[in-house]
Amino acid sequence: MGFTEEIAKLSDQVRKRADQVVGEEATKMALIVPFINTLGYDCYDPSEVRPEYVADFAIKKLGNLKR
Repeated sequence: MGFTEEIAKLSDQVRKRADQVVGEEATKMALIVPFINTLGYDCYDPSEVRPEYVADFAIKKLGNLKR
């Protein structure tokens, strides 16, 4: 299966799952992780994919940076 077919299959899955996905973690696991995997990255390898970044424009609240 080529890249175009994989993206089309993922697109169909996203349409089917969108109504059932509620919350940040569910969104990540049902929609974002499969998309990153389809692009060819290993989501579980921190040298390839970092789950969060602190932005340069982050706001500092109570000593912590808001992501």
